[in-house]
This record gives sequence, structure tokens and C-alpha cells, in this order.
Amino acid sequence: MKSKIAIVVAAAGLLVAGAAQASAELADKAGCGKCHAADTKKMGPSYKDIAKKLKGTPEADVVAKLKSGKGHPKATASDADLTAITKWILAM
Repeated sequence: MKSKIAIVVAAAGLLVAGAAQASAELADKAGCGKCHAADTKKMGPSYKDIAKKLKGTPEADVVAKLKSGKGHPKATASDADLTAITKWILAM
């Protein structure tokens, strides 16, 4: 029984790690990495600083702001990609 629990926990960990990796790749593909990094300021704030600033903000509001180009260069990625990237950043 304990081995089954360990396998389930390990599988869940791999899924979470895979989702985080996929979102980081999506952010790079969308061009976010040109101005942002995970924990250091580049041209723009770090993803972690963004997460702190936007804590409690609905994901849809963040995606709408990115698509509109107000206060941030207009994002051209798909809604699904922007939503995944936003979820990844806000979870930091």
C-alpha cells in the first residue's frame, strides 16, 4: 500500500514539474524571456516580482491586459498560451 502511495505522489510531482517546464517554454516561445527572467530583473521585472504584484488578480484580467497592450507591449500569443503562462507566473 505504501509503495502505491509513493508511486502516485511521484507521478503527481512529475506532472507538476512538466507543467512548469512547459509554461517556461511557452513564455520563451512567446518572447517574454526577452524582457523577463524567473527571479532577476532584466528590462522588465522578474516573474516572481510580477506574481507578488498581481497576487489575487484574476488570470483573465492579466491576459486581457497583455492582449490590449496597455502598460505592456501587446502580446501576440494565443489566449490558451497566455492563460498558461499567466497561471505559471501567478503560481510563483
